[in-house]
Amino acid sequence: MTLELVTLDIKKGENAAFETALAQAKLVIAQAKGFINITVQKCIEQDNRYLLLINWQTLEDHTIGFRTSELFTQWRVLIGPFFETPPFVQHYHLV
Repeated sequence: MTLELVTLDIKKGENAAFETALAQAKLVIAQAKGFINITVQKCIEQDNRYLLLINWQTLEDHTIGFRTSELFTQWRVLIGPFFETPPFVQHYHLV
């Protein structure tokens, strides 16, 4: 299993709209091959920062399967307009 950790900084004042769009985007990503689950956390110290924890069966399910699919395009159309900066993405394996 691969954990994708995404740090998102959202434009100031857009939290409510982003969270609404994210609820729709979660339905999109859930259709991707190899997707297991997603957890979203909101930062306490920085009100416009979110942490997405997305579990995939394999790294390639995210980097190749999802990122090159129409589902990724739909995902970005829904939440991309809210990004203040490009997302910071890292992948982890359990040790």
